[in-house]
Amino acid sequence: MVSLQEILVFIIFLIAAGYLVTKFIWKPAFLGGKKKSGSCGVSDCGCDH
Repeated sequence: MVSLQEILVFIIFLIAAGYLVTKFIWKPAFLGGKKKSGSCGVSDCGCDH
């Protein structure tokens, strides 16, 4: 029989693994990819960053 402690350890492991995957490997759209806008200055130079 699986104890409650083993279930909690497994859940914490899954959360930690999911955090590492989203931090270093794959960034889903709902976490938001920050776009840098306005880094060219005041004028609209048409550069793509």
